[in-house]
Amino acid sequence: MRSIFTMSSMENFRHYLIIFALILPLSLLAEQTQEETDTLHKVEDTSGLTPDEVRQVAKKLDKKAKVKKQKVRWEELSPTPVNEDWVQTKSGEWFKGKIKAMYNEKLEFDSDEIGDYTFDFEDIQQIKSHQILSVNIENYALVSGIVRLKGDKLTIIQGDVQYTFKRDEIISFAPDAKDERHFWSGKVTFSFDVRKGNSDQVDYSGQLNLKRRTAKSLLNIDYLGRISSKNSTEIANDHRLNLKYDRYITRYFFWTPISAEYYTDRYKNIANQVTAGAGIGYTIYDDKDTFWSVSGGPAVVYTDYDTVEDNKEKQNYSPAAEISTKLEYEFSKITDLKFDYKITLSDSKVGRYKHHMVMKLENELLSWLDLDLTGVWDYIASPQEDDQGNIPKKSDFQFLVGVGIDF
Repeated sequence: MRSIFTMSSMENFRHYLIIFALILPLSLLAEQTQEETDTLHKVEDTSGLTPDEVRQVAKKLDKKAKVKKQKVRWEELSPTPVNEDWVQTKSGEWFKGKIKAMYNEKLEFDSDEIGDYTFDFEDIQQIKSHQILSVNIENYALVSGIVRLKGDKLTIIQGDVQYTFKRDEIISFAPDAKDERHFWSGKVTFSFDVRKGNSDQVDYSGQLNLKRRTAKSLLNIDYLGRISSKNSTEIANDHRLNLKYDRYITRYFFWTPISAEYYTDRYKNIANQVTAGAGIGYTIYDDKDTFWSVSGGPAVVYTDYDTVEDNKEKQNYSPAAEISTKLEYEFSKITDLKFDYKITLSDSKVGRYKHHMVMKLENELLSWLDLDLTGVWDYIASPQEDDQGNIPKKSDFQFLVGVGIDF
């Protein structure tokens, strides 16, 4: 058993920070490379007007649309976007703020009044953007401009031309930002448990989710870690970092040019394990309350065991296949269920079969604050025994209660 503040713990911490620092530039490089080679045509504004001048064009068009109506009812009046985006729900309510992104029929919106909020896209009646948005139109192009959505009609305004599409042709959209920070959002969850009495035990756990979204891609970076000590002696220290980069081809079909995972758990005799692969995916179901997708493809697994018997290899490589599924279900306006499940099939030397399952119940306390209940089940069919002949258990369960902060 090791003290929680040993040098080996600090080395582990530095190790997965280094891995994170290596994976992140790799993912951004994949994004840049894909942008250069993507066959999807991008319709850019060639008028030479500045964004503010394009907004003036949109303002004039808005005024013309109002003049055409001789009699306008009060409920038909709409605000003029000045420094903020405006969205209207089917109930007639208008909300002022900033559009963050629309993916999987969910519109993420940031407002001073309601904070970070996610609308069902089918509940949105109108959009009047102040930002330049980049809109992914199915089987057509990526079109950037000022967005006007009313009912089933979408208009994208550029300096000298306007493009009109049907609402159901929209795959996704996001701000056409030049500043990298505008592409990112995330959530961090902390869990902390202290027990005193016959035995003193301290449990720390943390979760982090980062998302980088453009109109046609989604980069997910997830971290899950735990450190536990009992009577000042470390009894658990494991960390898992996942990266998945998806490119949307159509509304339901996407491919994954890169996915990667770094995992370490010396109490399961795994000093370092890296899995990298690629694949394709499909959205099986997507409506107001439910989202369900599956994906999979080939991969390779590298494992560096903590200790092994003299006649066995300490490091192993293995070809593998990965299958994953993601399910999200909205129980109510304040409670969401999220389920992630990934299976990896590989050589028996690196476990033969393993899975990582995370089920999370998110309960909204404030617009930016959640109470998260998380269940984790990790399983490996053929764990590697250490140099003392000890074989780790196949299953490892965690139940975490934590506070989540959206940013």
